[in-house]
Amino acid sequence: MALTVAQAMTLPGMRMRLLAGRAGLSRMVRWAHVSELADPVPWLRGGELVMTIGLGLPGDPAGQQAYVERLSGAGCAALAFALGEAVTAVPEEVLAAADLQGLPVLEILTPFIAVTEAVARWHADERVRGERRVVAAQEAMARAALLSGTSGILRALAEHTGGESLLLDPQGKPRAATPAGERPWHARALEMAEGAARLSAGVLDDGIQAVQVQSLGFSGPPTGWLAMCTASPLEWHARMLANQAACLLAMELLGVRAGRAKEHAQRGALLAAVLDGGLSPRQLGELCPVAAPPYEVVVTAAPVPPEAAIEALEEVAADAAEPALVCARPEGTVFVLPERMPRWGAELCARLGVPGGGCRAPGLDELPPAVRHAATLAARGAGYLHVDDLETTALLRDAFVPDAAHRFAAAALRPLREYEARHGGDLVDSLRAYLEAGSNLETAARRLGVHRNTLRRRLAVAERVSGRPLTDPGHRLQLWLALSLGDLVPPG
Repeated sequence: MALTVAQAMTLPGMRMRLLAGRAGLSRMVRWAHVSELADPVPWLRGGELVMTIGLGLPGDPAGQQAYVERLSGAGCAALAFALGEAVTAVPEEVLAAADLQGLPVLEILTPFIAVTEAVARWHADERVRGERRVVAAQEAMARAALLSGTSGILRALAEHTGGESLLLDPQGKPRAATPAGERPWHARALEMAEGAARLSAGVLDDGIQAVQVQSLGFSGPPTGWLAMCTASPLEWHARMLANQAACLLAMELLGVRAGRAKEHAQRGALLAAVLDGGLSPRQLGELCPVAAPPYEVVVTAAPVPPEAAIEALEEVAADAAEPALVCARPEGTVFVLPERMPRWGAELCARLGVPGGGCRAPGLDELPPAVRHAATLAARGAGYLHVDDLETTALLRDAFVPDAAHRFAAAALRPLREYEARHGGDLVDSLRAYLEAGSNLETAARRLGVHRNTLRRRLAVAERVSGRPLTDPGHRLQLWLALSLGDLVPPG
């Protein structure tokens, strides 16, 4: 709150009378100063109530008019005369020029020192009142943060500064505002945020509105930007409240980020269980919210820290970060994202600074094979590769009708799986290891961790159950194709 000329005339003990310049009674009084110079302007800073007995007042009308014009142009608040010492009346030329300039001219009947003391005392008291208002506003913002979070902080800041507030995400996109909706000054705030340093604050004041933009966060890249718009000039207490709001918002965003990290860790553990075979894809969809299919599966060439993975995910795919799945695996960090075009994978790996691979998964059931294919491409270490970028793989995929391929695999392996369900024996895994080893019994047994005679008995049972010998090339091809279909042909 500023002291106006009209208010200064009513301060306790003040005896003043307005002679001219009524239009300027709303001018702000910053200080009261005595000057008897013919040109006091070089010694003033603006906002002064200039007091004089008239010694420096020029004697000619043109000089008197120029005297008033210089004071008004320098931003003086008012000109006050103590009559009876040097002049007995204020010249008409001074009064006329004051009316034209809107510069109040007063007759003062109070000692100059009393006026200076009264103005200084008012500003000191106002500083105390301002500090009390700031403390009350800070308490209100703290309560709002506890009760309403981000929206409460923005609302309290706008209320106690008499302005408007806006929260931007790290990319400069509006996240919340008070009042709600887009406002004309938002574009200026966005430009300031985009051109600011990583951790900084700036003010743009055009004389009508003051827009302040301040980064959020205590270290590292900003977690967002707080923008505030108030009437010009920007008051000191508004700056303090903006700093307080920025701290509260930074802590709020850090808490939200920590909560999201914990949630991603829990969801990532479920995804890891699906990839390890301990949990079915259907159970994954029941235990945690998952985006609708299809999915883009991205695997990095090496595991990245969970915090970095989540931060990159929120920066690259902010709209998809919440329903996404993230988990660290020995082969790399796995991201399961809702599919869109263009895909997220290339930008995500570029942001993390690691090579990666990608694959499409039409549904949750196809996540494990999609991860295997993406990890294979990531291991090449050639930037980012998606399955669809490989022509031969795409042609092989297009050669199969998915439903027919699934029916073929189920029919070829049904006798073995039915026998396993009744008697056990790990026939399918044993047969797969044997075929992958090029029909080498010793190698396959070593990979399975069993004795070669144990594997030999399992293969004999597999031949009996399937009804055809493994030496039959056609039978062996069918079994190999049924067992390897998920690896040979990427999902989707």
